[in-house]
Amino acid sequence: MLPFLLRGCFLFDIHKVLRRIEQENKRFVEPIVTTISRERTPFHVLISCILSLRTKDQTTREASNRLFAIADNPESMVRIPVEALEKIIYPVGFYRTKARKIKEICETLIKTYLGKVPDEIDELLKLNGVGRKTANLVVTLGYQKPGICVDTHVHRITNRWGYVKTRNPHETEFALREKLPKKYWLTVNDLLVTFGQNICVPVSPKCSICPVNIFCKKIGVTRHR
Repeated sequence: MLPFLLRGCFLFDIHKVLRRIEQENKRFVEPIVTTISRERTPFHVLISCILSLRTKDQTTREASNRLFAIADNPESMVRIPVEALEKIIYPVGFYRTKARKIKEICETLIKTYLGKVPDEIDELLKLNGVGRKTANLVVTLGYQKPGICVDTHVHRITNRWGYVKTRNPHETEFALREKLPKKYWLTVNDLLVTFGQNICVPVSPKCSICPVNIFCKKIGVTRHR
């Protein structure tokens, strides 16, 4: 049976939408933090996520590889002087600030958590420099526990669809916790980050080749390709 029509487009079907995006994403490179989560530990997920903030994925990939080749755990990383950390992770965005925070986080992990990264969002938020996006990513990718990581891509795309109506990523996370089926909580960030980097880009999205174009209300879109 064909879906019912509403105002010229199909009723929004989150299951079909995410399945189509998953299929489309197979031709793109996955986010580096996702790759790290499959190959390494929650500690590596945490550090690479901090490096990724305001930084292009390829830069994050290279900086993470350099850093983890030198220091593979909190104990070895805390021994690196801040100035050396800065040079290792450069040119990630805000590399000086991130070097200080990484060192502080490692010190806290050793002192408070016996060198183990917490697996609860509230505990992760106690680490200086860790916000809800990073905490959720560590919980979902690092520990495979329920959580919804909302970055600019997830916030932008779900609002562009009309699936949620929120003002910022914080509101989007809690709106999705109420609406998004739980089976997608662990994967929605991966799916929409890749999709948002390649198809549903911030300015002039590629609607002509978008596999879910028919479902999208294009809220806020003034120009598209």
